[in-house]
Amino acid sequence: MTTTKLARAAMAALIGAALTGAAHAEIKNYEFQLVQPTVKAGADRIVTVRLVDKTSGKAVPDAVIFASRLDMAPDGMQEMATKVTPMPGTEPGTYRFKANFSMAGRWQLSLGAKVQGETGTVENKLVVTADK
Repeated sequence: MTTTKLARAAMAALIGAALTGAAHAEIKNYEFQLVQPTVKAGADRIVTVRLVDKTSGKAVPDAVIFASRLDMAPDGMQEMATKVTPMPGTEPGTYRFKANFSMAGRWQLSLGAKVQGETGTVENKLVVTADK
C-alpha cells in the first residue's frame, strides 16, 4: 500500500470513529430522578435530584440547569407557585434546590437542562410530596 492510500484509510477510519462516538447518546436518554420523593412542609426545604444517563445508569455531572419551576399542578393548583433557588450539589450528578413548601400536598418540580456535548434539552416534571 502506498503512503497516500494508507493515509486515506487512516483518515476514513478516524472519521468513522468520530461519527460513531458523536452519536452515542440522545437527549431522550437522560432524565432527572428525585433522590427523596417527600419533604416536610415549610420554608427553606431542600429537594435533591439526580441527572441520570438511562443507558448506563450513571449520574451526569456539570449539566446547566436553566429552567426550574415549583407549583402545585398535581393537585390542580398550578397558580400556587413558589421560588426555587439552586444550591450546590453534594456529589457529582446531583442538583439541589431550596424552596418554600407552604402547604402539604403534591408539588411539581419542572426542570430544563443542557447536558455538555449533547444537543437538545432535558426536560422533566417530578412530583414531590410535602408532608405536614
